[in-house]
Amino acid sequence: MIEAAGLSKFYGDFAAIRDVTFSIPQGQVAAFLGPNGAGKSTTMKILTGYLAPSAGIARIAGLDVNTHRIAAAERLGYLPENGPLYADMTPLALLKFFARARGLTGPHLRQRIDSVVARCALEAFIEKPIQKLSRGYRQRVGMAQVLLHEPDVLIMDEPTSGLDPNQTREVRHTIRELGRHKTVLLSTHILQEVEAMASRVIFINRGRVIFDGAPAEMQSGYASLDDAFQALTGAAITAPALPEGGPCATNV
Repeated sequence: MIEAAGLSKFYGDFAAIRDVTFSIPQGQVAAFLGPNGAGKSTTMKILTGYLAPSAGIARIAGLDVNTHRIAAAERLGYLPENGPLYADMTPLALLKFFARARGLTGPHLRQRIDSVVARCALEAFIEKPIQKLSRGYRQRVGMAQVLLHEPDVLIMDEPTSGLDPNQTREVRHTIRELGRHKTVLLSTHILQEVEAMASRVIFINRGRVIFDGAPAEMQSGYASLDDAFQALTGAAITAPALPEGGPCATNV
């Protein structure tokens, strides 16, 4: 349902990603991990058709995103981090706008809006201007918009960004439920998200995929996923130097 086949993206001599290859079947939640600047956003933008690759092919539900952009978009829901919303609209007005843009009409439009409002727990804020909503509730509005047209494939960038612990738990549950029948690729810096939601990790560093497997495989040999992350990126934790004489030393 999601396929990256030899994806590369060059900006002059700089390779943002190089030969990125993976595929994700229906009914799987995969976490896309890597440090800042590793190539996650570039890969996701190519998969969603926002960027064209310098080489390789991106497919959504078997459709080449570059040559069948509209058809692929009909099967795809994309939630970017801090996705753009029309701040002067209410969530209801925004959802109606996007539903009509997606070709939904009549009773089906109303049914889909009711469904995503309930799934994303927006009932109490449906008529409140988006600009007055908290970041967490704006994120919920973005997720509701993504789910409107019942896409088969979901690509999400930091889906729990800005949510409080209760909201985070609800979103995790929603993504797990969606992943039973849909294909989900989510990018996150929160390793607890991986353990809570994903059955697979695709790890990218310096523009290349360096690990692809189950979270337990990634952690194998390490005390935690944090330790595994540091090892895969070649990072090391160094404690700040203490003043001579130990932590309690003072100048006299």
